[in-house]
Amino acid sequence: MAIDDPAQIRTDIPHSARIWNFWMGGKDNYEVDRAVGEASLQIDPDIATMAVQSRQFLIRAVRHLAGEAGIRQFLDIGTGLPTMQNTHEVAQSVAPDAKVVYVDHDPLVLAHARALLTSTTPEGVTTYVNADFHEPEKIIAEAEAILDLQEPVAVMFMGVLGHARSYEDMLRIVRTVLAAVSSGSYLVLWDGTDDSQPYVDLCAEYAKTGGTPYYPRTRAEIAAAFDGLELVEPGFTCITQWLPDSREVGRTAEIAAYGGVARKP
Repeated sequence: MAIDDPAQIRTDIPHSARIWNFWMGGKDNYEVDRAVGEASLQIDPDIATMAVQSRQFLIRAVRHLAGEAGIRQFLDIGTGLPTMQNTHEVAQSVAPDAKVVYVDHDPLVLAHARALLTSTTPEGVTTYVNADFHEPEKIIAEAEAILDLQEPVAVMFMGVLGHARSYEDMLRIVRTVLAAVSSGSYLVLWDGTDDSQPYVDLCAEYAKTGGTPYYPRTRAEIAAAFDGLELVEPGFTCITQWLPDSREVGRTAEIAAYGGVARKP
């Protein structure tokens, strides 16, 4: 069955990747996603800001890793629908030979990945793996066919680990992937936190729609994913405060989204 077979794409159940696309102003969503997205904005108006700011964090983190850190391999797990300034576009604009592997298991995401996620440079590599992040061993096995895991890799979990079935499962997923990559690799991670009651309420309402539940966790729980790693300054922080561009300094408020970038010793 083709990955973009309509039979695999449920248009009657909202999907977080498509709702996220809606909040970012994209068109790759269905009526059910737009309905949930609009209702969510009534509960937590900051969620659209979180969507936009999460992409800005990705851009800054990837630029830093491809530039200052010299990383040439990126494993973006739970990539979501392609939108502006995707990981490979940012990485290859800095390092034309960068290799980027996207991982997702949603058929709509994979259909778009096949069509849109192509290298922007002749020397770069951009591809995708069809896998659920709950199966990190499968991700590693398939990524290893493309990436050299004996060389540093930037492992990315961008706002997806709230979908992990439990906190323990979240840590298992992150640690399994990190154990497979070499010293000098990096973890890039952010997730929603329970600091904001409207955001907590939004997640609770989303779970009632039939979509895969998203569990906001405490800052300490998310920060634990970086245990044993060397955090890059400014450390574990609100994503709007992680190396903001000079024009953004002092202009972006804190939101219920925390993360960081850290090096594996």
